[in-house]
Amino acid sequence: MSEPVLPPMASLGGGWESLERRPADPDQTPDHLARAFARCFAGPSGELALAHLESLTRQRVLAPEAGDAALWHLEGQRHLVARILALIAAGR
Repeated sequence: MSEPVLPPMASLGGGWESLERRPADPDQTPDHLARAFARCFAGPSGELALAHLESLTRQRVLAPEAGDAALWHLEGQRHLVARILALIAAGR
């Protein structure tokens, strides 16, 4: 029986050192991201887009015979819209 062929650790990004946390990118801090979402959805166009997202997700009701996949899909969409709304609220 032959041994499994694995690439050397060096080719995987430098070993354990590559798993250390890197300094945060200032453009990706939670506050910066929240302000970006608040700016994106500000004004009449942003309000219209949010209303549309909410009508597709949070205001939608599935029939009792909806399958598990449809329910999980809708819940994922609802979670994403809720996350966007939370970021907007934090960025205002």
